[in-house]
This record gives sequence, structure tokens and C-alpha cells, in this order.
Amino acid sequence: EELLKIPGIGRKTANLLLGDIHKKPGAIVCDTHCIRICGRLGFYPETVKEPLKVERILTPLIAPEEQSDFCHRLGQYGRGVCIARRPQCEKCTLKELCKHYGDQS
Repeated sequence: EELLKIPGIGRKTANLLLGDIHKKPGAIVCDTHCIRICGRLGFYPETVKEPLKVERILTPLIAPEEQSDFCHRLGQYGRGVCIARRPQCEKCTLKELCKHYGDQS
């Protein structure tokens, strides 16, 4: 909460700093990749787009010590495989769990 008082620092950046620099567990970075991919995987309805809501949903589902790395992995996956405008569903190792993939048939 202290970081949020700094001008220009939002929740995403604050959580990124807490997890990556200070190694504090429990810092979920809800960026566009996290929100899109977790919605597609059914963690919550895809209509949920608010980062704080997503953070509150994911927090009890992911072990605190895994949360920072989890979000980094989602970012990489979102840039390389689950791309917003052109997802590479044929390369996706999670397609069997994905709501978007099921809608493609």
C-alpha cells in the first residue's frame, strides 16, 4: 500500500516491485496477459477485466511463493503462444483447458 502512494505507481507496478525486487510472496501482477489467459482457462468469466478483481480471485488459487513467477510465465506465454489477436492454439499445451479453443470448432 505504501508503494501505491508514489505518483505513477499503480497496483501492477507495486506488485511487480514487491515480488521481483523484495521477493515478497503474494504479489500477483495482473497485466493484460494474466487477465486474458486466466479468463480463457476458466479461472473466472472472460468478462472479468478489472485487475483488482482478478488479483483477488487468483490470490487464494496460487501459492504465495509461486505468484510472481506465475505472472511472468503468463506474460511470456501471452507474447509467444496465446497472443490476443492471433492465438497460436495449435501450439498451445493448455488448449484442452481453454474456453477459447473450445469455441474455435
